[in-house]
Amino acid sequence: MNDILPEEMHSFNYVIQGASKHINQYGYEELAVPLMERTNLFARSIGESSDIVSKEMYSFLDRNEEGLTLRPEATASIVRAGLTHSLFYRTQKRLWTKGPMFRYEKPQKARYRQFHQISVEAFGFNSMSVDAELIMLSKRIWQEIGICSPVLELNSIGSLESRIKYASMLKEYFMKYEKELDADDIRRLDKNPLRILDSKNEKIKDIKASAPRINEHLDKESQEDFELLCSLLEDLSIPFVINPRLVRGLDYYNKTVFEWTTDKLGAQSAICSGGRYDGLVAQLGGESVPACGWALGIERIMALIKAENISINELRPGIYAIPLGLKAAYKMPEIIERVKERLINTIIWSDYSEGSLKSKMKKADKSGAQVALILGEDELNQGKLMVKLLREEGSQESIPLDDVSEVVARILGK
Repeated sequence: MNDILPEEMHSFNYVIQGASKHINQYGYEELAVPLMERTNLFARSIGESSDIVSKEMYSFLDRNEEGLTLRPEATASIVRAGLTHSLFYRTQKRLWTKGPMFRYEKPQKARYRQFHQISVEAFGFNSMSVDAELIMLSKRIWQEIGICSPVLELNSIGSLESRIKYASMLKEYFMKYEKELDADDIRRLDKNPLRILDSKNEKIKDIKASAPRINEHLDKESQEDFELLCSLLEDLSIPFVINPRLVRGLDYYNKTVFEWTTDKLGAQSAICSGGRYDGLVAQLGGESVPACGWALGIERIMALIKAENISINELRPGIYAIPLGLKAAYKMPEIIERVKERLINTIIWSDYSEGSLKSKMKKADKSGAQVALILGEDELNQGKLMVKLLREEGSQESIPLDDVSEVVARILGK
């Protein structure tokens, strides 16, 4: 698991703020769901044969011997919350959430066992226009953040009925290469052959490439919906690549599946993944409600910002306060609080460390602040304070303590 240090938090918040700006603009309402759920929620929704459920979940028994799991993803929790609070009853709902997820995976660059996601979900919409809207929303976020390398990969995995037929074809195909499959692939072959297309086993790379393609075996409705979605994306000027091997790693998907990928992060190429899951609400005990959504990985976006050398305007103090001596240090908090009342949104950094004025001025200049407030014993005895403009050579003045807020506000143009 990974610490996000102070110098990284600015990038972390930059991603959240950039994403939430557009998510809210599209009419999605935020909710928060618990970090833990009953284990069977994820087994029922994600699929017991999935790698997430079979190998990656943090599950345990509580004091009542009830199985609990740290959430590996948010969609199942959002659906559970919607059913618990009747959010889907005869209405359409756009929801989103953010927060940490947990998977027991092998840690790699931009992949951690605790990671953070933003999840966006639309319920009650049959139209492919919503699939296109969600993809357009994600593109808006890339534009807002400033990243330019993501490529949209798109596929349809059809209806449940067409997938059952396709799975039978895949099983028959891969059975011919059973000796080449590893233990995980053998398990997938028995429970869900589509997962072999997601296999990381390099030995069967060429075998997978020659396997039957799901987009050649779609039911009529899924094929028509996919063609409509492609047409909508073209109208929106969103380039995409059809990837017939894209199946996603969760059982609840149907029809549309997509990923935004990049070549800047090595093996962790997917930064945002999603699709349609029309059967999930009914599967978890509700009425049949069509649904579509996606999740983006915040740490991966942060890594991509770094990889693409995107410059972010860091949060810097506007004012650097320098008390000199014990009496000045006692007085400075009162002065700063008066300034804060006048300049609510201005960051003020107070330097209460020991050291000379020269050393503190070096730190003030390095901080990026525009103004230094210097309070020494002489100034304090005179009821004054020195205001120094850090970005203008030789510009400083001594002012009465009572005038500090107004003078600094005028200097900063507030």
